[in-house]
Amino acid sequence: MFNRIVAATDIVTTVDAPVISAARMARRQGARLYLLHVMESASTDNRHLIRHFETGAEMIADAAYESILRKALEKAYQPYLADIAHEVRITAGFPWEEILRWAKEIDTDLIVLGPHSTRAEEKGVVRIAGRVGSTVENVVIRETCPVMVVNRPAGKDQLLFQRVLVGVDFSRSCECAVCFAAKLATHYRSQLFAFHMIPVPPFPKYTRTDYTADVAHARKRLESFYEAYLDGTDHQYMIRGGAMPHLEILKYAGEKDVDLIIMGSHTKEKPGKWYPGSAVERVGYRADCPMVVVTDPGVLAHWDGTVTADDRESKDRLIHVFTGT
Repeated sequence: MFNRIVAATDIVTTVDAPVISAARMARRQGARLYLLHVMESASTDNRHLIRHFETGAEMIADAAYESILRKALEKAYQPYLADIAHEVRITAGFPWEEILRWAKEIDTDLIVLGPHSTRAEEKGVVRIAGRVGSTVENVVIRETCPVMVVNRPAGKDQLLFQRVLVGVDFSRSCECAVCFAAKLATHYRSQLFAFHMIPVPPFPKYTRTDYTADVAHARKRLESFYEAYLDGTDHQYMIRGGAMPHLEILKYAGEKDVDLIIMGSHTKEKPGKWYPGSAVERVGYRADCPMVVVTDPGVLAHWDGTVTADDRESKDRLIHVFTGT
């Protein structure tokens, strides 16, 4: 399923949940793991002007310093990297740009990230509840391959992906997410839960009869949209009413003890800014299990050298999202 996995971390001497999870997945899959650490600088004039990871002293990063970082990472993750094919890269720049650059270079199948910087306080960055952080956001809105967001190390049994929840709402990206979920469920022989939430207005304007009718209509629509993709998998549709999709998704994921949540990114442009979608951000920020985000290539933000103009007549977006090409 995954042959080349990129995991990025901003810490050096202690282990990071995304890297641990990616390493465990690589070992189970027989995949090659690419571990990336970006030396981030506050200077826009010289990206190599950084602070030493141990002393905090300002310095210019050179090849010798990069070698020190590489050895420190190898040492910190030695128990997890032993006996798996891997490569460690140290580079300077904006983290999201370097992640995208390497992902494109190796044609990765999966990118694994944490929902926010583990060095937020050191960088002077304020963590905002419900937000996954600028690095994840900028990768998700520009990357064609699936992006996994990990809050805490995934257990070995969890990485068998036996119970998978996919959020659906009939958008283009959710259609891509369902296709990816079906492929994953077929590979792992997973039980797949297709979850849809109906917005529920206040009572008495919206009655129980209205809700029952909406559930029946939604079920027919779900089967019409997605049954062709899910045919041959062990799947079931779950429809719930609520006002906040992320809370209903997290609640149902807890009830079913799911190993993985898959969501389509609602990447969109609004007053000049791109967003991955509030439900995606809030689930990614709080989920106990890994979450994979899939974005329809037709709605990606463009940046030089990574995403070309979308040609919907000639591209098969449902396959495109599987390959990462």
